[in-house]
Amino acid sequence: MKGSSTSTNDALQPAVGRPPVRARLRSPVAAHLRRNGLRYAMLAPFLLLFVAFTIVPVFWSIGLSFTSYNMLQPPRWVGLANYRTLFLEDDVFLTAIKNTFAFAVVTGPLSYLISFLFAWIINNLKFSNVFALGFYAPSITSSVALSVVWMYIFSGDRYGLLNSLMLKLGLEDRPFIWLAHPDTMMPVVMFVSLWMSMGSGFLVFLAGLRNVPGELYEAGAIDGIRGKFQELRLLTLPLMKPQLLFGAVNAIVASFAVFDIAKVLVGMPSPNYAAHTIVAHLYDYAFIRFELGYASAVAVFLFLLTLVLGRVCMRLFSSNDM
Repeated sequence: MKGSSTSTNDALQPAVGRPPVRARLRSPVAAHLRRNGLRYAMLAPFLLLFVAFTIVPVFWSIGLSFTSYNMLQPPRWVGLANYRTLFLEDDVFLTAIKNTFAFAVVTGPLSYLISFLFAWIINNLKFSNVFALGFYAPSITSSVALSVVWMYIFSGDRYGLLNSLMLKLGLEDRPFIWLAHPDTMMPVVMFVSLWMSMGSGFLVFLAGLRNVPGELYEAGAIDGIRGKFQELRLLTLPLMKPQLLFGAVNAIVASFAVFDIAKVLVGMPSPNYAAHTIVAHLYDYAFIRFELGYASAVAVFLFLLTLVLGRVCMRLFSSNDM
């Protein structure tokens, strides 16, 4: 009995030289934290703010979209009622979808192509930094301040710059109300938005063009590549896929998030809802009517829309080198 008791105790004790199982499991994690502790400490402020002001509000908005909430009473669960009303009963929202898609289809690709085209042209000029500053300056100015300038240009009286010019040239016999006519409100908003689109995408394209090694162009010339357009197609574009992806996602988000320019130029809401957008509809229900459950449903729809389009862009511009 004594011998069997001793052997049982020996079996229960851990083997000599082997740490307990829990300690063996903790050791890789502890070693990883010791190696990367400083990195995690430097990331912590950003991660905390990102989670608190981006991740949590997104999930909170998704939850609110299934409720009826007006900030004065507790949220009341309504299920899919907000989404049913949004797509089946809200004619203004359907108009906002049509206007937003029309705006995005025109300004999204155009702003993307114009930003890349001017970045490519400016990169080949002698005083490229001066021209880059000139094209980038409108994007760092407040959209509201710039819209006031454009309101003077498109003013509906004879003192408006465009009307005054057309009257002097005899192109019209009376002033035209550019910012109140349903047929011209959205084109004006598109034009102003395109003019202000030389933002971060332009700078990213310019930086990507400048990061292409000059030796590659020399090697391409030896291999028979002739002309700037062949260099662009065969050398530059394949090496700029990360910048092209960033610019595409930026253009999508900016085109579907249009609101400030339209609000200042044509008012809120615009006459006959001719320039009413999804973000304007969201602003109306969130900050004017305080129907936050319904506004959250609009926000969730816009979030999913931009997410899907962003994933499509990632597929188009993805490569093994990224």
